[in-house]
This record gives sequence, structure tokens and C-alpha cells, in this order.
Amino acid sequence: MGIELVTPQTELPDMDELSFTDTELDYHVRNALKAAVQGDRDFYNQLVAVMHHKDRLVPEEVALLVTCLKALTGAVSCIHIVHHRSLLAAIFGMSLWNYGTDVMDAMVELLISLAASSGQLVDLCLEMLVTNFMPPSSSSTHFIELLKQPRGVDKKHQVLDRVHSTFQDIANLVPLTPLRLEKIVRERMPNIYTKEPFIVMYVENMLRLESGAAGKLVGGSMIVAIMDRLIDLDVEIAWDDILQDDFSKGIFDMELEDLEGFSDHVQQDGNELTRESLIQRFFGGNLVAEKLDSLLVLTFEHLESCTESGRLIQVFETLLQSFQKTVLTAYKSKFAQFVMFYACSLDPENCGKMFASTLVDIFVSGVYPAWRMSAVAYLASYLSRAKFVTPSFVATTLESLVKWCFEYCNNQDGDINPKAHKVFYAGCQAIMYVLCFRMKSIISVPRLRSQLRLLRIEDILRHPLKPLQVCLPSIVEEFLRLAKTNGIFAVPDTFADYGMLESELSRAFGGIERLDMFFPFDPCLLRKSDRFIRPNFVYWSMVRSSYYEDEEDESASDEDITEAGVDMADDISVDEDIAHFDEFDYSLDKMSITPRDSSAKFGGRVHGFVQMPSKIRPSTSPESL
Repeated sequence: MGIELVTPQTELPDMDELSFTDTELDYHVRNALKAAVQGDRDFYNQLVAVMHHKDRLVPEEVALLVTCLKALTGAVSCIHIVHHRSLLAAIFGMSLWNYGTDVMDAMVELLISLAASSGQLVDLCLEMLVTNFMPPSSSSTHFIELLKQPRGVDKKHQVLDRVHSTFQDIANLVPLTPLRLEKIVRERMPNIYTKEPFIVMYVENMLRLESGAAGKLVGGSMIVAIMDRLIDLDVEIAWDDILQDDFSKGIFDMELEDLEGFSDHVQQDGNELTRESLIQRFFGGNLVAEKLDSLLVLTFEHLESCTESGRLIQVFETLLQSFQKTVLTAYKSKFAQFVMFYACSLDPENCGKMFASTLVDIFVSGVYPAWRMSAVAYLASYLSRAKFVTPSFVATTLESLVKWCFEYCNNQDGDINPKAHKVFYAGCQAIMYVLCFRMKSIISVPRLRSQLRLLRIEDILRHPLKPLQVCLPSIVEEFLRLAKTNGIFAVPDTFADYGMLESELSRAFGGIERLDMFFPFDPCLLRKSDRFIRPNFVYWSMVRSSYYEDEEDESASDEDITEAGVDMADDISVDEDIAHFDEFDYSLDKMSITPRDSSAKFGGRVHGFVQMPSKIRPSTSPESL
């Protein structure tokens, strides 16, 4: 392609007025680069100006830019990182998003040649490509609107397809490219304050790298970096963002799925309530929560694709390492941990068992008490909430916990002490919590019922360490009620033998950290990601309805309960949900596991016992601290 323009013969003109064939322009560009080293920068400066020109280019200007880029590609051996710094800055400052496909193709060809010509330029080329993971910040508003339209989506594919193919082309020429790229991607990852469409797009590109040709080298690093950012967003959401209602009115102690089946709406104290409005009540306008929600969906979809390609176990092993370093040690992570839950749901036999076994190992053999308490809280919540975990596996895992607690008791001669024995109390509470959720599914299998009877749980609970006086009253009383109802343990007619349940001892357990109140797989309150979790999740309303129906009708059938698992969701009808709606008390304390009014805590008493709370969330009320 030649550019036919008038060429003055007396002096070096403006480039826009030059008339060169492609070959001639290659020659002049090469000479301009050499002349710039000698101090003659006139033509060189005009070449740099062409690289900077990007706004509303007319066809002739596009042709000139493409030709100059191609000429530079042929002259990369003449480009010096010091003498041609302004030219390189102009090139690396260009954004693929600002140009059409002809310019994009010429740009990536130049980048490949630059990277192959000098090891000093490889990182700069990679950084320029990574910058194109997102549209330029100077035009962010324009691109946010554009990406909502089909032509914007097409533009996105045009840019990102070229970015990732160029990574591979450079890697073929420079073997260490993936390792250098990994560092750049991590360092340039957007912070939590980046606009949602852009941070989502950046993570989308990270996941594309993870599943691409370079995945074997950089994939693990991408997964770890994403989990780190999820935690950054998670901890930015304060509990006050969730529990932010008027204390005089309180908010509902409810699991949001209880409204899922309502065909229209529910009236509560004259106000219409829908599941959408309740989620809006928690997180409406919370930009951090919305970003976290979108990134979780993106991660869940990536895990699905890993399952389809047979890579899930490989990715899960990285996730598990990241979980132990970041999520497990984070202070009351709210939602990021659901990445682990969803991955386990995709492969319960491998990933699910690996996750539980890791948590058991940390609790039994860990060094740091806080981490051990967190691990057993995760384990209890996981075994209770994961519908895909079989009763057999629950019983086997409980046996490991009971064994540790029993041996601990045998090695202790002292009396009750919440601070000194907090890991032990955390283990006892985990055992009772799991049995509150899973007792029926276990005892419905004769072999497992016998296995449960053989455990020394009663000996542990009657030990002088008196865990029933230290663990959370709501869990203790619900456990004792169910144990008595099902005849598994010898439970007295009254709780007098166990001491005062609502006591300073139970408040002291865990100290200010309140890890005793932390059940990380409580229902997910995020709008979009909840749909991935919901089909595999056990809600307390399902368990409670099943137990209470048995109390009213001891002849209730257990046909739906099998050794392979329990699906309690089908037992809950819309009518039953509405019937239970009056339990959604207005007290803010009922979002907590430690209520202010111990005479009516957690929905009042049934047959003289305190009910398990429908929703368990860490308390923010002063009384619980």
C-alpha cells in the first residue's frame, strides 16, 4: 500500500505531506531511528506524533498509522530502549480499544517483534498487553455504556482475543514469558475500588490465562490472586452493612429462601416483602458487595468449565492451599468461602472429602488455636449445610472429632475454663451443631445409628470441663432436645444437671473474637451467586420442619432418606413456608446466636426447649460481646 501525498524536495516535511511507498517508508523510518541516535530528531519526532494520534482518525490517517507500525516492525533492530524512549512510550501507551482491527493487528505484530528483538523490551510488551485487559481509564464511562451493546461486546472480543493470542506468540519466541507475565498480572490487578465492569473484566482475563496454554505455569498464581482479591472485597463489607436496620424495629431472623417459593409477595406488619426486596435491604447500593457477587459468579462459572474439561481437582488443590492461607485466617469471612463450597458440590467424592479431611487435620493437629477453632467451625458448617455430603461421611467425620475430644478429656484433670480449653469447646460445639442438622439422616440408616450410639459423646458432655455450660445455649438446647426425642443419648428431663445455660461462661467462650459464633456457610445473601449455592444447600427451615413433623407424627415416613444422601428441600412446601413465617421475629438479636431475652430466644420454646435459630450470624449487639 502506498500513500500518495505531495513531497517537497527542499526540506524534510511533515509526515502527513509525504508520498512514500511501503518500501520507501520502511527505509525512511529506519533512517529516522538511526538519525535520532545522532541527534537529528525531526523525522523521528513526527513519527512519534503519528503514534500519539488516535482520536477520530480519517481513513488516510488510519492507513498512515498502520503503515508506520508495519515499518517499525521491520526496523525493530534499530530501536534502542534509551535513545528511542519517547517512541517506545508512545507505542506502549497505545490502547487496542481505541482502534479498528487493522491498527490492532499492526500493533500486536510490532509487539511480537519488539519482544523477540530485545529481552529488555519483553516486560514492556507484556505490560502493554495486560493494560489492555480493560478499556482505557480515560474513556471508562464511554466503554461502560458501549459494553452493554452488541457492538461493544464484539469490540471486547476483538481486543481480548488478540491480547491472548499475542501472549502465546511471544511465549513461543521467549520461553520465560509465562513467569514474567504472572508477576505483571498480579502487580497490575485492580484494587477493590475499581469500577465493577473493569475489575470483572480483568479477573475474566486472569481466568482465561489459567485455562489457557500458559495455565500449567501461571494458573495456580492466577487462582491465588483472585482468592486474595475476593477476601479483600469480603472484609471490606462490615457486618454493619448487613445488620444495619433500626434497632427499635429490628430485622428478620430468617433464611431468605423461605420467601423463594412465594408466588407473589408476603405481608408482614402491613409491608410487602419479597426475596428481592430483602436482599436489597441488606446490600442495596453496596458497591463492594456487588463487585464481590459478580466475581463469585465468574469464579463459579470457571469452576464449572474446569469440571467439564476434567481439571477441577487440579484447580481445587490450589484453591485449598489458598483457603488455608487467606480465607481460613480471615476474620469472619462472609462470602468468599463459598468458592470452596461450590467447588466441593461439583465433585463431592474428591473435592468434598479433601476439603473436610483438611479441616479435620487442621483442628486435630494444628498449632494456632484460632486457626483450629476456625477450621472446626468451617467443618461443622460444611457438614451441616452441604446437601451433597452423605450421612455416612458425616458420621465418619464426626467420629474423628469425638475421638479427639474424648482423648482431650482423658488428659484433663481440671475444671471448666472457657479460655484455657477453647479449642476443646469449639470441637464439642461443632459436634452438637452438626447433629442438630444431620441427626435424622444419620439415625435413619441402621448401621449409622449404631455407629452414633457407640461414640462417647455423652461421656464428653458430662466431663468436669462441662462443655454444655460453655457452648452456645441455642445449640446446646436444640441438640439436647433432638437427642432426647430420638433416644440416642441419655438426656435428663430437665437441664438442671447441666447448669445455667445462659451464663458468663458461654459469653466468655472465644473472647472478643467470638469464633464460637462463626458458622461460615450460613445462607449466602448475595443476589447473583446465591443461585449457584441454593440447589446444594440445606436450610435450617428444612431440617426444623422435618424434625417438628416427626414430633407431631411419629409415624412419619423416612422413605426419602437413603444412605446416598438426604434431600430435604422437597419436603418444604409454599404453604409450610407461609405457616412458618410468623417465626421471623423482629428482634435484631435473633440475627445473633446470643439473644438479649433468654426467655424468648430463637423463636421461643417448643416442649420446654429453646429452638435453633433459623439464621445464625455473628452478633453485633453489646450483650453478646
